[in-house]
Amino acid sequence: MPNPNHASSPVLQPVTIGDLRLKNRIVMAPLTRSRSSTEGVPPPFAVDYYAQRASAGLIVSEATNISPQAVGYAFTPGIWTDAQVESWARVTAAVHANDGLIFLQLWHTGRISHPDVQPNGQLPVAPSAIKPVGSAFTTGGMKEHVTPRALETDEIPGIVEDYRRAADNAKRAGFDGVEIHSANNYLLEQFVRDSTNKRTDIYGGSVENRLRFPLAVVDAVTAVWGGGRRVGIRLSPATTMPGETPLDSDTRGTYDAYVEALGRFDLLYVHTIEGVTQQTRDTSDTVDFLDLRRHFKGAYIGNNLYTLDLAEKALAQGRADLFSFGRPFIANPDLVDRLRSGAPLADAPKPYWYGGDATGYSDWPGMNGQVAFKH
Repeated sequence: MPNPNHASSPVLQPVTIGDLRLKNRIVMAPLTRSRSSTEGVPPPFAVDYYAQRASAGLIVSEATNISPQAVGYAFTPGIWTDAQVESWARVTAAVHANDGLIFLQLWHTGRISHPDVQPNGQLPVAPSAIKPVGSAFTTGGMKEHVTPRALETDEIPGIVEDYRRAADNAKRAGFDGVEIHSANNYLLEQFVRDSTNKRTDIYGGSVENRLRFPLAVVDAVTAVWGGGRRVGIRLSPATTMPGETPLDSDTRGTYDAYVEALGRFDLLYVHTIEGVTQQTRDTSDTVDFLDLRRHFKGAYIGNNLYTLDLAEKALAQGRADLFSFGRPFIANPDLVDRLRSGAPLADAPKPYWYGGDATGYSDWPGMNGQVAFKH
């Protein structure tokens, strides 16, 4: 039976972070769905998909490639061409028409890629030439990862510029802000961790050197947005996937230093995967997320296996300000209303997660039939 007590849950009440007034503390987490064209253009039905979910306090878009080199998975969207920007602009307009807010997540996959999805079949790039474990999703199916090419020192400023240009394109597309993807063992986190960064130049070695490139990206992106209050960042100190990527040798020290360094940019939020994505929240002594939250001056978004009850407890304990839900949003476009009413959640079968058309994407019904939204 529905629990009427959830209607007054503090997690479901409006809140202000920075200059943004959110309808609630529920964030739609980035969800890679692989529905874009081979040119990285989001499909027309992405407008419906995002508009249906505009009851979230904040939507963070699916991870979006900043350049052709950034691509690691087939059929994922980009933000480097006019066609991509124009398609995203239709999405943001629909979200705004439904009184929603949406940030674009800026993505470079680094070594978690494959020549089949890279320009001219080139090798993926990384801080160091270390092959990840596992397979890449290409237009020709799953293919084993390859050993990436280590970036030359003089190439790195060009990638910073790619982030800057992508942040500017996100603004042109009408997004309310951007989230820098420095999690899930993609390029920025590959530089942060000493397990994947074996460089001996100014971008490797000490913690300060390993943070140099990610912090240059944050600097460039915040400059585009007139400061950090429309910029967030995502971190995953304890996540080993994809790539079966080893943790940093001093996870706590490295990520405390990272969050401390981020303080000078006055970012709107840090969005943290607490534990191993969709597997466990137990990190033992690897990292203290409450301590990490204390090191950060802005809002804190908690992520990973949250329920409304768990979010309420975390809010009461001061452990987080906002809470992001990922896979529950796939089959529950009206997730906020379901949480409020205590209604059961629908579950999306895995075949609908990645690839395909509008089926299993923008056609999920709400509790009372199709979710109504404005175009």
